[in-house]
Amino acid sequence: MDHSNHSSMIHRSAASSPSGDKEKMAYSDVDLDRHVRGIETSPETSLRRGLKARHITMIALGGALGTGLIIGTGKALAQAGPGSIFISYSIVGFVVYLVMAALGEMAAWLPMSAGFTGYASRFCDPSLGFALGWTYWLKYIIVTPNQLTAAALVIQFWLPRDRVNPGVWITIFLVAILSINYFGIRFFGEFEFWLSSFKVVVIVGVIFLALIIAAGGADHDPRGFRYWNDPGAFAPYISTGSWGEFLGFWSTMVTATFAYLGTELVGVTVGEAQNPRKTIPRAIKLTFYRIVFFYVISILLIGMCVPYNSEELAFANNSSGNANASPFVVAIKLAKIPVLDHILNGCILLFVFSAANSDLYIASRTLYGLSSDGAAPSIFRRTNHNGVPLYSLFTSAAIALLAFLNVSDDSKAVFSYFVNMTTIFGLLTWISILVTHIWFVRARRAQGIANEAMPYVAPLGIWGSYGALFMCCLIALTKNYDVFVGDWNKKYPTFITGYLGIPIYLVLILGHKLWTKSKGVRPHECDFYTGKDIIDREEEEFIAAKAAERANNPEVRGLSWFYRRFVSWLF
Repeated sequence: MDHSNHSSMIHRSAASSPSGDKEKMAYSDVDLDRHVRGIETSPETSLRRGLKARHITMIALGGALGTGLIIGTGKALAQAGPGSIFISYSIVGFVVYLVMAALGEMAAWLPMSAGFTGYASRFCDPSLGFALGWTYWLKYIIVTPNQLTAAALVIQFWLPRDRVNPGVWITIFLVAILSINYFGIRFFGEFEFWLSSFKVVVIVGVIFLALIIAAGGADHDPRGFRYWNDPGAFAPYISTGSWGEFLGFWSTMVTATFAYLGTELVGVTVGEAQNPRKTIPRAIKLTFYRIVFFYVISILLIGMCVPYNSEELAFANNSSGNANASPFVVAIKLAKIPVLDHILNGCILLFVFSAANSDLYIASRTLYGLSSDGAAPSIFRRTNHNGVPLYSLFTSAAIALLAFLNVSDDSKAVFSYFVNMTTIFGLLTWISILVTHIWFVRARRAQGIANEAMPYVAPLGIWGSYGALFMCCLIALTKNYDVFVGDWNKKYPTFITGYLGIPIYLVLILGHKLWTKSKGVRPHECDFYTGKDIIDREEEEFIAAKAAERANNPEVRGLSWFYRRFVSWLF
């Protein structure tokens, strides 16, 4: 389809907007060159819709299943006890589901190339979209080198630092993830699908292993809930008694938040999803079951296998990011099972590699989305013949060279401060998505768009978003409360990096408002329709092509039904 056809289509969709007069809009959707802001259609700037439903669901799951669950839970268990981490992971898991549902409602209505940055700009406030996009990009250009560093640490389980410099492994992994991202979305999607499938198999295996250990199948010592009674379900932290137990519980809310960060990346994939109105809501519905199965059940079982006062667990928390630091390895050692710790370390290495791969993908697509939304230089939305935004990709990869800071012992502390900022950036992303959804629902109601007209509606609606927003704000403001106890001279760097994301976020919003004189989008002026007919036409063409394919190959239909019915919730 040529550019003139696109221009005429966009012109018609602008006229169909219920807000009517585009001059009165606080947010301009159509530029002078007839480019729909946040939706790319030209060959030079558009992405390729190469991600199938199975790719989307597995990328969403793979983004959340990482070292936060396998390794990070050890410190939380030792600090707060099994009851605390079970409750905190359950609460934050439900909050994550509400965030995902809010995102799904907007993405199903209008799948934008700009992702949730575009939704914030279009449905709430351009300044919010600007701040959201840049803080999200900052998060992922910090997380990517952190994952590369973690991969080098994992290899030190076998090859100590003095034998092979970590810089060697960082270089190998950086070149590998850059290559995977360079070869286009189809290759990336397929690679990440199989890598995430392997992650699922490992987690399922670990869950069954923990169940066997808890039932006494490994060493003929059925533990059950013994450790919930002695030493107890809740460990006091900082203080004593019930107050200390509550402080211990609240400290694990941050650990749980860090473990779940990345589930929202479905919002980044909408520009490259096939039939996104169907695949995105489906991925989000399945997220709820996966959160319950992979997180809540594994946390419950690890609390049954390892007491929080275990000496092995204390040693694990002093270890680096390899298998020694995993509470699941501690459970294996307590049950006296040989060799498995080496196998699990190999699995953790693949976990970290997959995370680094998807993190670089998100960083490049976030910068692309910012450019598509008019919040970054237009060169970053340029794509090659495979639909890969090369300038965004190479810029994000260049900043991942920060990982080499970890080669020197002197600069390790500096890098650890960067990493401490990722949790607050992740929380600010969730807060922005929820605020945007609240504005979206208010505008939808003001313009008379009923739930029945929506491809997907968040199950708890606007009130679910209000509740999740309250929890996210509470965690964001209290996440580093323990810095106020103890030696301030030692803890002030943690306080600064733990909360620095909030002023950065607010400065980006206010600075953008002052510079552009932008205003928030009023409910009656919110534009729900510009560019929607482009997506409608793509959807019709895709459905017609799929119908023809099923008619020509009826056997595939039976297999796809079996997969959707019985297997897809897990894989």
